[in-house]
Amino acid sequence: MTETIVIAELNKNGVHPSTAELITAAQALGAQPTLIVPCVDASVADAVTGWNGIKGIVAAKSGAFEHYDAAGWASALDAVMPQGTIVTGASPQSKDLAARIAAKRNLPVVQDAISIDGTNVTSPVYSGKAMQTVSLSGAAVVSVRSNVFPPTSADGQASVSVVDTSGDVATSVQEFMARASTRLDVAEANIIISGGRGMGAPENFSHLEAIADTIGAAVGASRAAVDTWEAIPHSMQVGQTGKTVNPNLYIAVGISGAIQHLAGMRSSKYIVAINKDADAPIFQHADYGIVATWEEALPVLGSSLKAMME
Repeated sequence: MTETIVIAELNKNGVHPSTAELITAAQALGAQPTLIVPCVDASVADAVTGWNGIKGIVAAKSGAFEHYDAAGWASALDAVMPQGTIVTGASPQSKDLAARIAAKRNLPVVQDAISIDGTNVTSPVYSGKAMQTVSLSGAAVVSVRSNVFPPTSADGQASVSVVDTSGDVATSVQEFMARASTRLDVAEANIIISGGRGMGAPENFSHLEAIADTIGAAVGASRAAVDTWEAIPHSMQVGQTGKTVNPNLYIAVGISGAIQHLAGMRSSKYIVAINKDADAPIFQHADYGIVATWEEALPVLGSSLKAMME
């Protein structure tokens, strides 16, 4: 097996604990990995020097890492990482980054790995209804789901090397500013509010957008809404034939809960359903349910959220 590199998952300017699981996953590939820590301040890498099973830690220091964008991060990391198999998390951001780096290095990519046995990597397909196992014949990029591998122990001792890498900072700034001026994509958001055909008309999605602006959410749609109204683009569709999402909070408004829609969002941490039909299947999967029309529920929800955000 080629050299193995782990890209640390970050959270609030620190290394996320799930990175310890990636170390274990990388070891399953048959080698002690090098841990790459993208950072603005190299001291964040000091917190993981005690993790076991790491060949070395590289604090990749760059202004490009202050705000995330795929192009800027991929360029900066590509400049500092050695050649070999790269292991990342399977968050929407990390999967995006994995694909970018794989494209830069002309490497195959395996997303959402849940098992690694030497060169054999297993991942779910068809919304988890089946599993596929591929055999790596060389370097690749592999994203690994959380809570699958046990975290590495904290009884080791690794040294930190600091490498300044400018990356493509201009591209980073340009893409970040462009994203800041546009609404979040559902595949990237931690909070999603989606509308279905029960919204009545595409112009009524403006009420969802108002709430999304209040709480920093993305706006999604069911396949029924996308198929019914040309004004609702396919890029908003959540579901088996749309985008699979995994936010902390998913608010479904006027969505009955068809199987194909559930396949794209049922792994959300919390699901809130608003539907006038008390027998709608969506309520069987919701953590909280409100039986009401969107006209009744959204004004109350919107005013309550504004009060909370003040």
